[in-house]
Amino acid sequence: MSTNTIVLIACLAVAVVLLLGLANMLRGGSASVSQRLMRLRVVLQFVAILVIMGVLWWRGG
Repeated sequence: MSTNTIVLIACLAVAVVLLLGLANMLRGGSASVSQRLMRLRVVLQFVAILVIMGVLWWRGG
């Protein structure tokens, strides 16, 4: 698996959780589900940043 694929997967995971949260909010879903999705998004963003920084370090960039 290439480093570009790993970065893409990390970014897509963040986007999917963000869209799920927006969909829940727009249809008037549960506030606890929104909170859980927001926390998951923050964690996934942190992981995505770590992955991107790791790839940049690995490539020597």
